[in-house]
Amino acid sequence: MAFQSVDCDAAKRKVDAGLARLAACEAADLAAVAAEIFAPDCRFHIAHPFNDLDGLDAGIASFFAPLKHAFHHCSRTHAIVVAGEFAGAVMVAVMGHYRGTFTQDLAGIPANHKPVWLRFGEIHRIEGGRIAESWMLPDMLDLIRQAGIWPLAPSLGAEGMWPAPGGNARALSPCDAEAGRASFDLVLAMHAALGTFDGHTLDSMDLAPYWTPDFAWYGPAGIGTSLGLDGFRTVHQIPFLTAFPDRRGGQHVGRIGDGAFVVTGGWPSVTATHTGDGWLGMPATGRPVGMRVMDFYRCENGLIAENWVPLDITHLLLQMGYDVFGRIAHLRGNPRTSL
Repeated sequence: MAFQSVDCDAAKRKVDAGLARLAACEAADLAAVAAEIFAPDCRFHIAHPFNDLDGLDAGIASFFAPLKHAFHHCSRTHAIVVAGEFAGAVMVAVMGHYRGTFTQDLAGIPANHKPVWLRFGEIHRIEGGRIAESWMLPDMLDLIRQAGIWPLAPSLGAEGMWPAPGGNARALSPCDAEAGRASFDLVLAMHAALGTFDGHTLDSMDLAPYWTPDFAWYGPAGIGTSLGLDGFRTVHQIPFLTAFPDRRGGQHVGRIGDGAFVVTGGWPSVTATHTGDGWLGMPATGRPVGMRVMDFYRCENGLIAENWVPLDITHLLLQMGYDVFGRIAHLRGNPRTSL
């Protein structure tokens, strides 16, 4: 079935308004507001430690209610909202931030009683006018950073809030599938260039034709932000390829091209073996890992100008043998007491 742009536009507007309303509503209204936007049997795939949840009641009890309890004056802003068809369904992707005063602990992260911005990337599958399945990557490691705890080596890139898109792109513009196809073809060509890595030299991947000279790469907490191809290589690409030389991507749960924006993501989207030292300051473990990751791209004049990368770092570290949340619990007086 081919979806008309009006279907995607309606889905985009409903998801945008509904999720913003859900974040800001009173706690007593949470279930009713959530039922307007999510199907009762919605399946949630949320960053660690929330993980996979079946049904709206589980999503509310395990994620939305604790988040609202933790964030006083909770609200949500959307920097990117795009929609399109993938695998026979309308998909809506959103990038933005939850905002609030962090007054109650969340998932064991200690409240700092200051305003915080919890950034996220999300992909939602629409069915019957409501969200039937959601993949959600709140950057829990960045919330840990804002709480004043840092359980890793210093990030190689800059840490801080992710900016809204530059250029003339709008967060909630009408769907543009035609321009989206051109943007999507550009991103796929860049992905193909990434796939030519010979395991030895960066020159085996010719990425320069696909990015603006000063492109911004906004990485997750633990990696950080870089500018330009030289920054991207030193902050992310070299450490990543050293640690995961056999990485394989493309297992996507959603791929969207909408105007200047392209979104891809999977659960996991990348699989690899952790065979090299140094990434996030970690020694090689030899373990196989799967990476829950999304990419939000903004294209400009036939080149990629910006790339936001939500990645479930705490889940990836758990697969490498490092339990970030367990370490925080230990530091707060609740250590593991048995094997």
